[in-house]
Amino acid sequence: MTTITLVRGDITRESVDAIVNAANSSLLGGGGVDGAIHRRGGPAILDDCRKLRASQYGKGLPTGQAVATTAGDLDARWVIHTVGPVWSASEDRSQLLASCYRESLRVADELGARTVAFPAVSTGIYGWPIDDGARIAVETVRAADTAVEEVRFVLFDERAYEAFAARVG
Repeated sequence: MTTITLVRGDITRESVDAIVNAANSSLLGGGGVDGAIHRRGGPAILDDCRKLRASQYGKGLPTGQAVATTAGDLDARWVIHTVGPVWSASEDRSQLLASCYRESLRVADELGARTVAFPAVSTGIYGWPIDDGARIAVETVRAADTAVEEVRFVLFDERAYEAFAARVG
């Protein structure tokens, strides 16, 4: 059974097998968590991302999918990049958000990762309401068939931490 742990802090400071990056489809860095991971992880992550773009992800990584690269200078072995959906009031995209967590855990299993740190995917610039984002994240991880022993949700602020704490119990 997977243990769920909550941490308030900076995901780039976590010591885990894999850190999940809330990436944009270009895989070439951006703002928020994505920018922080690329800055602290150094150029090796971007180099791997460029290789992915030059091979199977020429048009970018599709929303809801996940792919791994080196973790560069981070205290992890891998970064698992996943592209969350932009929140929409008129279209239910919750299955795409759930897919980010499922696919990231699938990639973690393929790598042999036992500890994985997730941000609250899509709840920043992509506008997903934090309470619903927490619900989807926790329910999806709890339902996942995975060998990952610990999923650590690393939450940037108190509001996000409280939303996840309400779901984890």
